[in-house]
Amino acid sequence: MSPSGAVEADRPPLPPFTAATAAAKARGAEDAWNTRDPGRVALAYTPDSRWRNRSEFFSGREAVEAFLTRKWAKEREYRLIKEVWAFTGDRIAVRFSYEWHDEAGAWFRSYGNENWMFAGDGRMAERHASINDVPIAEADRLFRWPLGLRPADHPGLTELGL
Repeated sequence: MSPSGAVEADRPPLPPFTAATAAAKARGAEDAWNTRDPGRVALAYTPDSRWRNRSEFFSGREAVEAFLTRKWAKEREYRLIKEVWAFTGDRIAVRFSYEWHDEAGAWFRSYGNENWMFAGDGRMAERHASINDVPIAEADRLFRWPLGLRPADHPGLTELGL
């Protein structure tokens, strides 16, 4: 149930995943995160979702929303690309990269891997993320689409050599 007491609908694609549905799930997550809307993104997780993000451990949608609010206040002009690495049953492993700048205007490209486990309704029950930040010059940015969703014709990580 949602906080309002309404029954929540499934979030397809549902497990067990195929190559096509795992890719669709990863792109859906990428698109949601590129909105930088913590409330919207948090709805993709189970109410008791468990997270490890870098060195932070927390659980629950409220904690997810608070984390994302802090994240996107710090990581400005955030643009993300995700790519499926592997999948099986109710699990998907993705690699990702995102670009952002800090308050002082210094640019970074963050590289990472996530391991996801899904509930039967398609919401993520566990997310384990390892991430490294690499300083880059503004001229070295590769993710230059307007803020929001990555255009369908923009190259992915493999095509960009990342």
